[in-house]
Amino acid sequence: MTLLYARGSRTEALTADDLRAGLEVALEKFQAERGVCKNVLVIPPDHTRFDSRAGEITTMFYQLLGDRIKHILPALGTHAPMDDEELTHMFPGVPLELFRPHRWREDVVTLGEVPATFVKEVTEGIYDHPWPAQVNKLLVEGGHDLMLSIGQVVPHEVIGMANYNKNIFVGTGGYAGINESHYLSALYGMERIMGRCDTPLRKVLNRASELFCQKMPIVYIQTVIESLPDGRKMTRGLYIGMDHDVFFEAGKLAAEVNCTRLDEAPQTVVVTMNPSKYRRTWLANKAIYRTRMAVATGGKLVIIAPGVKEFGEDPEIDRLIRAHGYRTTPEILERVEKYPELRNNLSAAAHLIHGSSENRFTVYYAPGPLTKQEVESVGYQWADHVAMSQRYQVANIDTGWHTTADGERYYFIKDPGLGLWMHKDHPSARI
Repeated sequence: MTLLYARGSRTEALTADDLRAGLEVALEKFQAERGVCKNVLVIPPDHTRFDSRAGEITTMFYQLLGDRIKHILPALGTHAPMDDEELTHMFPGVPLELFRPHRWREDVVTLGEVPATFVKEVTEGIYDHPWPAQVNKLLVEGGHDLMLSIGQVVPHEVIGMANYNKNIFVGTGGYAGINESHYLSALYGMERIMGRCDTPLRKVLNRASELFCQKMPIVYIQTVIESLPDGRKMTRGLYIGMDHDVFFEAGKLAAEVNCTRLDEAPQTVVVTMNPSKYRRTWLANKAIYRTRMAVATGGKLVIIAPGVKEFGEDPEIDRLIRAHGYRTTPEILERVEKYPELRNNLSAAAHLIHGSSENRFTVYYAPGPLTKQEVESVGYQWADHVAMSQRYQVANIDTGWHTTADGERYYFIKDPGLGLWMHKDHPSARI
């Protein structure tokens, strides 16, 4: 059994009815081979991936399966747990008592290790440590006869294209696995992987799936969503399956609809970050990741993020960001060697590398409550979000090229988290 359902193209516009029909087909095929499922675990993303339609799909599964769903485990990774308001908004009609928080420092088991020889080979010798495959203990101890892993395939800074078994090994993963995965990708170079399916970390996770997950009844439900210039979201694909094929099929379509190549590298890029999703630079820095290959050398990136009030997703990571700042790769590598607190939190070190412009362009952050002193202490320039919103008229324009009243030409992006932008001559533009 490979693909249970596949429908997608760059011209599709899948409706709720289309999604539900796909889920029904896949469930019928799975149960025809495995028998009726009575103990189901659902693993959706959290509210920061609201546009994936994973919340809507989870609600559909609840309508289809009812009390056969025993647990819902949002794949938080390192993110803060969702509160009741966020759960109700993303998963309407689903009882709150079904949800379980993922505690990435505590609630995990190690399935085994991907050998160092394999990791070294796929990272071209850059990283030569074994990688621990960790998951939330509920996946091992819950006795589930079906696990529904739901999410969106979209460009991603750590793995190239998000979702598939990243939802398992990172979304429900543990301290060691997440730290190592993020760091090895940062060392390999994010601009070498974004928008690509066959990346070093993906190869490591796929090997872990082959070694440790063959007996787990995991079905992957993956959407491909295009963000149109006016901000509307179009569902271009739905892919459901149990092995690598489901990811690579979805990934091909995501590379078509989520990657934008610009003929000209903008001197100024302006982005807006939805305040209901982006409250910390830990996530809002997607503004940097997804545009860095487009911004001209010597240019500037203006991030209008009125919801951002902190740096890290938990107090320790927040402290580390404040202590070390967003520095160049060589500077962070030196600090990893010098400071045990950073060496023991490699995902934080990777985040600091990812959030740096490497001194190639200037980042202007226009947050909510974060002060000018706080923003500039971590290496960015501060800007006022009200003034920037007015200057660049972000409430009244679509994604694309624009010019201010005083003649500044800029490229504007509504919520860059759903795509990847690059200059056509960037070395990684040939995806």
